[in-house]
Amino acid sequence: MQEWLWKSAADLGRGIGAGEIDPVALTETYLAAIDTHADRDRIYSAVTRSRARAEAAAASARARAGQRLGPLDGVPISWKDLFDSAGVETCSGTALLEGRVPARDARVLHAATAAGLVCLGKTHMSEFAFSGLGLNPVTATPPNVNDPEVVPGGSSSGAAASVAFGLAACGIGSDTGGSVRIPSAWNDLVGLKTTSGRVSLDGVVPLCARFDTVGPLARTVEDCALMLATLEGGKPADLRGASLKDIRLAALQTTVLEDIREAPLAAYDGAVKRLRDAGAVVEMIDAPEVAEAMPLSGLLFTSEAYGTWRDVIEANPGKMFAPILERFLSGKDFGAPDYVAAWQKLEALRAVWHARVAGFDAVLMPTAPTLPPDVERLLTDDDYYLTENLLALRNTRVGNLMGLCAVNLPTGVPSCGITLCGKPFAEERLLRVAAAAEAALG
Repeated sequence: MQEWLWKSAADLGRGIGAGEIDPVALTETYLAAIDTHADRDRIYSAVTRSRARAEAAAASARARAGQRLGPLDGVPISWKDLFDSAGVETCSGTALLEGRVPARDARVLHAATAAGLVCLGKTHMSEFAFSGLGLNPVTATPPNVNDPEVVPGGSSSGAAASVAFGLAACGIGSDTGGSVRIPSAWNDLVGLKTTSGRVSLDGVVPLCARFDTVGPLARTVEDCALMLATLEGGKPADLRGASLKDIRLAALQTTVLEDIREAPLAAYDGAVKRLRDAGAVVEMIDAPEVAEAMPLSGLLFTSEAYGTWRDVIEANPGKMFAPILERFLSGKDFGAPDYVAAWQKLEALRAVWHARVAGFDAVLMPTAPTLPPDVERLLTDDDYYLTENLLALRNTRVGNLMGLCAVNLPTGVPSCGITLCGKPFAEERLLRVAAAAEAALG
């Protein structure tokens, strides 16, 4: 049964459908693995054992009766601690929300439950989801699967760790500036950032609602496709026969290759070569609009974040991790006219981008230009924290600023991922391309 912990969610679902895996036994295997794991309390903020067992028992009965609700009915997954779950504390990784217990599930959790998935519990995260590093001395910093001395990536840090360490078949996270893709890259997982506005944010603790998105962190592209359909109550992308033959990929040169470290660059170059060898046409492109959009990040993200949480933060600022507090407070520096003008400029830049990449099936870039930094140094060196946090999120912000869907794929080099960006609301097409790329990357 221990081998179940390392199977994809889709394979577990197929095993349940074939009568080879009982959802109750599967859930108990996961719960036992969680309870005996040395880093359990650094990964899970809450383990919902009673709920998981009740949901597994119902899934088992449906499987025996031949009445499964879908391909993932009976599969156990984890939820980032910003998705409301009825009767369970949901704090978004901050002491400021300690004791916050919602009365009902977030809409996406409700949808997953209606599709028969088993809720194992809630996972730790960066405070208020406002960091790409995954460092959180206020609640917990989850481990990185490749190195115990470095951060896991954030803000969906525990979501990534739950899957990477075999404590969930899939983790549901959020992505505002890279929070699904960075922890996926640094823990060698597949992570899907959905288009803003596609997946419901009802019952999701906000950071920047105009950029916030919901997405899965998983072992395979197929898992991400199935989870997206589950969260929406829709039909999954058809990945059958996916091929890179005659697929046109744009390799972005602007901004994303600046100051890139040696290992991520080598991994990216190697991945691009394998995609070409598999039949993809890869064309290098420059996009000056990306460079123009980057300086807007600080204004747009911090203004909305501070405006959303100003009263809560100002009431008890001492409860926050200082670098996160400082980032929020920087939102004070901008006025309403600045914010409106920045959005108008960004919308114009998005139009230029969409025209430039219209003829491509996806845009390529290294997911992160750096490897995960050292935990202890981040805690003691303020300049190091600032530069590493901003650099970690730089490339992923392209997808958020341009309003795209995007997926991170492992390259085979530890903690080095490659991102494919698709067009807005074209997740199914992107996932099909990603499935072919996944096969080429091995």
